[in-house]
Amino acid sequence: MVSERSATHTLKQWDRIAARIVQVRSKAMMAGGVLPFDRDASEELLKVLNNTAKRALKERHKLAQIIGCEADDPRVTDALSKTELLRLAAPVFTTVWLTDVLDRVMHPRKLAIQNAGGDELLFCNARFPFAESATDDDIRSALNRLPELRQESATFWNWVAIDSPSSGSHAEGKPKQENSQTFVSILDDGSLVLGNIELKERSLVLSTNCKARSERGRALLAESLGGLVCVPLIEMQTVEQLTASRDSRPSSPSVDLPAVEQREIVHATLDKHYHHLLDDPIPVLGNVSPRTAAKTKKGREKVVAWLKTLENHTARLADRNDPMATYDVTWLWTELGVSGLRR
Repeated sequence: MVSERSATHTLKQWDRIAARIVQVRSKAMMAGGVLPFDRDASEELLKVLNNTAKRALKERHKLAQIIGCEADDPRVTDALSKTELLRLAAPVFTTVWLTDVLDRVMHPRKLAIQNAGGDELLFCNARFPFAESATDDDIRSALNRLPELRQESATFWNWVAIDSPSSGSHAEGKPKQENSQTFVSILDDGSLVLGNIELKERSLVLSTNCKARSERGRALLAESLGGLVCVPLIEMQTVEQLTASRDSRPSSPSVDLPAVEQREIVHATLDKHYHHLLDDPIPVLGNVSPRTAAKTKKGREKVVAWLKTLENHTARLADRNDPMATYDVTWLWTELGVSGLRR
């Protein structure tokens, strides 16, 4: 047990810190100057400490010669004890922490956002003007003949991947990148949504989230609709451009939903997201799915680290009443059979 006044008030579950513990009478107390470590930096620190300990043990005979005794002499074993090695390695804690902080400040890591196919997000709209003689009914009839389209209303269709019933097994060609966030849209039956099609004021609008899908969708519609539509007008926006354009617009009225309903909607969406994610390949797990990784000892270690990261990020949300912050991911530990490792 460690007595401490203020630093731990800001700590969240699974945080990693470096701190100096001193003995004051009968209490072990945490001194000031706590260093917060992210997981990668802390793993690097542990690697350095372990390698130092291994190297010291290998060179104990040299130390014995310097002291003028045998390798098993208490003076040698005491000098190579974990406590003494940690005492001598104390500056490494600060060095690794400072190196990590400087690296992140001087070389910010840009989070890549991609879709399920591994393509960087690029929001593409293709607007097909109607041919002079075409009607809404003509367009609607042609669209409803396409097996790739799921009609949601009289003016809206989802374009889905009919070669794959779920996101987990869908592969559009590119591996997922490290340090990336995947943006996926899935229907209730698990079908991966490739884009949306909407009828708007004598035009048909195809919306996709990457250039490759836009090209595929435009080819599909041009072939299926023939002379019913004209050459499309193309608009493309990056995530940054879309964010900037939205920030410049007047703020729209917020949806006045009770907090309970907001939480239920968000939690239901996250349930669906994580159920599919359990079968998706994830870079930090070696590009295998969590279910696959959990089948081996080494894979389970990676799964536990991944789950701890998810929980830690959730715990760090500033507003503890936010629906994201109140979402409980502990069911994932049970689902993957690693609840016994949650410590």
